[in-house]
Amino acid sequence: MDESIQCEGERKACQGSTAQKRNNKEKKSYKCLDCGKSYKCSSSFIIHQRVHSGERPYKCLDCGKGFTDRSPLICHQSVHTGERPYKCLDCGKGFKSSSHLIRHQSVHTGERLYKCLDCGKGFKSSSHLVHHQSVHTGERLYKCLDCGKGFTQYSNLTNHQRVHTGERPCKCLDCGKGFKRRSYLIRHQRDHSGVRSYKCLDCGKSFTQYSNLTNHQRVHIRERPCKCLDCGKGFKRRSNLISHQRVHTGERPYKCLDCGKGFKRRSHLTNHQRVHTGERPCKCLDCGKGFKRHSHLIRHQRVHTGERPYKCLDCGKGFKRRSHLISHQRVHTGERPYKCLDCGKGFTQHSSLTIHQRQHTGERPYKCLDCGKGFTQHSNLTIHQRQHTGEKPYKCLDCGTGFKSRSHLIYHQRLHTGDRP
Repeated sequence: MDESIQCEGERKACQGSTAQKRNNKEKKSYKCLDCGKSYKCSSSFIIHQRVHSGERPYKCLDCGKGFTDRSPLICHQSVHTGERPYKCLDCGKGFKSSSHLIRHQSVHTGERLYKCLDCGKGFKSSSHLVHHQSVHTGERLYKCLDCGKGFTQYSNLTNHQRVHTGERPCKCLDCGKGFKRRSYLIRHQRDHSGVRSYKCLDCGKSFTQYSNLTNHQRVHIRERPCKCLDCGKGFKRRSNLISHQRVHTGERPYKCLDCGKGFKRRSHLTNHQRVHTGERPCKCLDCGKGFKRHSHLIRHQRVHTGERPYKCLDCGKGFKRRSHLISHQRVHTGERPYKCLDCGKGFTQHSSLTIHQRQHTGERPYKCLDCGKGFTQHSNLTIHQRQHTGEKPYKCLDCGTGFKSRSHLIYHQRLHTGDRP
């Protein structure tokens, strides 16, 4: 009897020792020697180390892309299969993973659970909060080996490296165009489908992306939280502020391989490259005219609709674009912030300064393929090309006469109205 009690005590003591070891193991922290980040379990630590080593053992059998963990591979495979099993009950949109669905649902609820302790800004997901906090800390752990540029997220580094490699793995099945990121492909596909899921409750305007809706809503509330320390100008988005700061620094990191011209933003380079390729993928359904950018198509469509949504509070004049309204307001204020370093002349727009500077340099980058004549502006080249094609797209509603440019039509209409400029 005494012996059985002794055995039972030893067994409990052994169990207690095992539980203690388990607790000690759970409390153990695995620290990365490369960046100092800590993890509670060894499996997470091993996966993290692949960020630094570049190891990607999980390969996609369809495209060969590698991943540091199995779960991102499973999520990626839906790119090829098109499977989106997680459905939003509010709008029916499908997602590849439950985490993406949860993040999306905050679009409908407006909920932002994750708060920044430094500035109080709210975020829909913890990853967005972590990414935002680097704005305050300035920490950029992930470095590009080609140019040394630092990034707050490994995914941003991966996307950036495609600037150097030229890789565009995400292909549009409708037109074959390639994109560096799947999000860019999804956005592009809306040009073909015409789907605009995000609608402004103030004016009814619709957008293909939630971020574009958010930026647009600042037109109504006039919020511009990102301030330039050099000139005090405010911007709706930090990315716009970074692009603007290149006006002061002169930095143009995105170079055209055809002509060597530099640009402040990658999107500007992409649009410029269409000057060389002649690509105009965005077509107007009313007249068939093609445009390099979807925003240019939207602007053009106002020629047909007559819409001028941006109103000047001083004189009531309406404009098709907000940038035109801002430039116009300088007529009232007299402001000319863009100065020519050669002659001191001031301009209300930076683009006007760029065109003016060509008078000093003699540069005429826009060439006519029919006769070789060069122009300082693409719009002048377009008008000139109508001499060869005979196109007269601007029609007078009173007599039906056609004109090559809108300015010629306006001048002609004064014959009917009797107006004198």
